[in-house]
Amino acid sequence: MALSTALWSFALVVGLLTLTPGLDTALILRTSAVGRRRRAWGVVLGIQTGTLVWGALTSLGVTALLTASHLAYETLRWCGAVYLLWMGVRMLRDTFRGRGADTAGEPLPAGPDSTAGGWRQGTLTNLLNPKMGAFYVAVLPQFIPDGSSHLAMGMLLTSVHILIGLVWSAVLIGCARLLNGWLRRPRNRHLLDRVTGTVIGAFGVRLALGD
Repeated sequence: MALSTALWSFALVVGLLTLTPGLDTALILRTSAVGRRRRAWGVVLGIQTGTLVWGALTSLGVTALLTASHLAYETLRWCGAVYLLWMGVRMLRDTFRGRGADTAGEPLPAGPDSTAGGWRQGTLTNLLNPKMGAFYVAVLPQFIPDGSSHLAMGMLLTSVHILIGLVWSAVLIGCARLLNGWLRRPRNRHLLDRVTGTVIGAFGVRLALGD
């Protein structure tokens, strides 16, 4: 497989994966829609940091050991499931407690609008998902041409994935800003949080069940 063919083929695969609505999309949209733009970009950078780590570990052959070790995989899977369930339940709980609006009826962001906070959330969400590691172990080696350095080529392919993710995230954040006016009403804000919390919790349940 030629280098250009490998890059374009991998870009197509991860591009379709990136465009498919999922946990990352829900986190980015919700965080940006409630007006926390810096935190939203922090989430994006955290997610891409996780992608970089998974790509590097796969290129070094470390994630192959993870998928081969049932105990390691199960431990990571349960940690990820608990984290997602905790995040989803907390989001749902806060909406029923009436958090998120001040006395003037304006929605208040839950937590500071900090890039660092978003980065931690995005990184944890990505790294605690063993399916990301399994995906890279199964897919990445197929796009490394014979005779190429696994580490160099693996990191190049991972960079393609990160670039596509950054571009798509920028589109999501731009679109989410259009929801700011709609979210001036606390009821709508709570509705968004309940939908997002349910989605995140559902991903946690799926991860716990091993689906």
